[in-house]
Amino acid sequence: MAILIDKNSKVLVTGLTGRIGSFHAAEMAEYGTNVVGGVTPGKGGTVHNGLPVFNTVKGAVAETGADVVIAFVPPPFAADSIMEAADAGITTCVCIADGIPTQDMIRVKRYMRRYKAERRMRLIGPNCAGIITPGQAFAGLMPPHIYLPGRIGIVGRSGTLGYEAASQMKARGIGVSSSIGIGGDPINGSSFRDILELFENDPDTDAVVMVGEIGGPQEAEAAAYIRDHMTKPVAAYVAGLSAPKGRRMGHAGAIVSAFGESAQEKVEILGDAGVTIVPTPSAFGESVEQMLA
Repeated sequence: MAILIDKNSKVLVTGLTGRIGSFHAAEMAEYGTNVVGGVTPGKGGTVHNGLPVFNTVKGAVAETGADVVIAFVPPPFAADSIMEAADAGITTCVCIADGIPTQDMIRVKRYMRRYKAERRMRLIGPNCAGIITPGQAFAGLMPPHIYLPGRIGIVGRSGTLGYEAASQMKARGIGVSSSIGIGGDPINGSSFRDILELFENDPDTDAVVMVGEIGGPQEAEAAAYIRDHMTKPVAAYVAGLSAPKGRRMGHAGAIVSAFGESAQEKVEILGDAGVTIVPTPSAFGESVEQMLA
């Protein structure tokens, strides 16, 4: 078992015929992901790189049975592509775009609430690296060869630091059940808490590595969930220990304005919840190995 994507997932690529969509769709298919087609309005009925192209997500779902969408759609149009996927009955949508206006994401969040929880699409991202279940399938930008199949979940706001964790763990023979990049924007589809709950309920995940950063309340909310509900050990790294308060750093969400939003405060909150703290980015492998000992 895995979370969000596996070898049986049928993946649809919106923005397939663009340069970025073409490149990553080919990499996903080469890895073994079941990519069933793409969507580019106005190009329906054509074939691109061996994949059928559709005008709408709803039409593509009717023809292919797709249940996962990965959106390589430019930021000005990305919100519409997410809402279209939600209307088409897609289970999980991964949005890669960096720079979607905050107002657009507020509209997306409101729009998705019209669906009952059990029918509501799960949105991963935007501004994320994607999702992977090693040895089975992935939908995203990550280099899949750095992930060893195993039983440790990874969830992170930073794609690059998620790669670093997976690579160091692989060097020590520690494998990954699934890795989920939730994205660095202030308003995203799924939070740390949402993904931690999936890992807690996944019988094939034994422990979780969490990669946080300054800005926003998500790590503090995750700490409360870990303290009250998690039975599996969690290790966490929080980027931005040297960042000055009140200055925007890197990701759109990475600005410290209130208590619990600085890296040091997040480290303390997570430590108090029983989380193993990873002190530096070079210590992922060592810290996880010690946590599992």
